[in-house]
Amino acid sequence: MPLRQPKITALGCYTPPGVLTNFDLEKMVKTNNDWILERTGIAERHIAPPEMATSDLAFEAARAALAQRGMDAADVDAILVCTVTPDMLFPATACLVQERLGASRAWGFDLIAACSGFLYGLNTGAALVASGHHKNVLVIGADTMSRIIDYTDRSTCILFGDGAGAMLIEPAEDGEEGLGFVDFVGQIDGSGAEFLKMPAGGSRVPASIATVEGRMHYVHQEGQQVFKYAVRKMFDMCDGLLRRNGLTIDDLALLIPHQANRRIIDATAERLGLPAGKVVINIERYGNTTAGTIPLATGTALEEGRLKKGDLIIYAAVGAGYTAGASLWRWAY
Repeated sequence: MPLRQPKITALGCYTPPGVLTNFDLEKMVKTNNDWILERTGIAERHIAPPEMATSDLAFEAARAALAQRGMDAADVDAILVCTVTPDMLFPATACLVQERLGASRAWGFDLIAACSGFLYGLNTGAALVASGHHKNVLVIGADTMSRIIDYTDRSTCILFGDGAGAMLIEPAEDGEEGLGFVDFVGQIDGSGAEFLKMPAGGSRVPASIATVEGRMHYVHQEGQQVFKYAVRKMFDMCDGLLRRNGLTIDDLALLIPHQANRRIIDATAERLGLPAGKVVINIERYGNTTAGTIPLATGTALEEGRLKKGDLIIYAAVGAGYTAGASLWRWAY
């Protein structure tokens, strides 16, 4: 089949109703609002109630995207759920979302790439559409990070929240060839595996009384190592992608980065020479929702009227693994 031009045609976002503020965290760990704001830029984050799991967040975001497009779930060809907090190790969360949506024709799978997950899923979904074998691909980034965060560890508990976003990818129509996907770069670097991980629960260190007592089923992070890598790699990915396509910062309407830490975003934008008006930041409202940050930030850009049809945007992320990537799109609606 001939290659087709993929484009994003709809976006749906969802965050659970519960909110954990910095002032709430002051009562839980040794920290304070000013300290958190200065080091992360985060003021609050949404937290899912005990009865809500990742598939629930993913379903709500997917349903919102389909409603925006006016598309029946039965017309979806594939569902990609990007997450590091699946409902369970198997079956895939994509299966749970597919059944609940009623996407009777869809196949799909889960994609694990931590904070780069949605970016990798978006590229994979674009490739499925470009191949000519798929017409409608639903890419969902969803994480319930509160379930794997140690709320006695102030270095990590201040950072993360729960949330989800979904994008629908379809082929461009006649006359729209300039819209949609432009290019992607990605890289993994396993030398960083020790610096950001959940140590137990897999085949290397199965769950046991000792691993639970040792708090090994929570996120463990060496913040300085991750910070330095993230700033350098986010710049490298964005700069390299623009250069490869003969573009400059002046051609770019927006940078929509993974929302891990305000200082990482600011440092990356400064190195790129990108003015603040061209950077989307909403970390103060949501914290780091891992695979949910990029679609949630895209939603913020649309809400604020900063993203319009024809705009050239770049998505960028760095995550555990390490994983890294950047993707160029020309907004299609």
